[in-house]
Amino acid sequence: MNLVLFGPPGAGKGTQAKVLAERHGVPHISTGDIFRAALRQGTPLGLDAKRFMDAGQLVPDAVVCGMVRERLRERDAERGYVLDGFPRTIAQAVAFDEMLSADGSSIGKVISVEVADEELVRRLTGRRSCPVCGAAYHVESAPPKVAGACDACGSALVQREDDSEGVVRKRLEVYNAQTRPVAAYYQDRGVLQRIDGSGSIPDVLDRIEKALEDGGR
Repeated sequence: MNLVLFGPPGAGKGTQAKVLAERHGVPHISTGDIFRAALRQGTPLGLDAKRFMDAGQLVPDAVVCGMVRERLRERDAERGYVLDGFPRTIAQAVAFDEMLSADGSSIGKVISVEVADEELVRRLTGRRSCPVCGAAYHVESAPPKVAGACDACGSALVQREDDSEGVVRKRLEVYNAQTRPVAAYYQDRGVLQRIDGSGSIPDVLDRIEKALEDGGR
């Protein structure tokens, strides 16, 4: 199973990717994890990426694709993978397809988890966390017993800076402009399946599994 899980911030794709990877016995691969591992290990591509990051520049697509390629060549990915957070742009999608083709591989399915922008704003702006023990809450769907206080240790809950409404809406603008077109790219290639990302985690997972059964394995 070579699966790309695609969706906007707050769609829950990271959670779904972890569950799917465990269920199907393949690695969950996120670009964030790849970057952290490459930087920690000091690989040539990791050092190259660090040079751009230290200069406050975006890491070039060629470097990002190279790091993804290295990760997909590891032994645990021989039976497949669930890729989360990549590709983010049309240029990355084209380079990724070329890279896979050169390795004699291809994407089996791209699942786009679709959630309305206003629901994403509600989900993201409602998140709260405990700065002491790390417990996570949501003011509507998973509130603490006492408003503003952690159930576990009583510390005052905080909202991440990037979960403020202004930042969330900006993140969605960037996603809609730069990343959403990637879905159309894969739709033209006949590998995209759009699924409704509203509802509970098990409900969304069931929809993804159904999409995979319809030809994504």
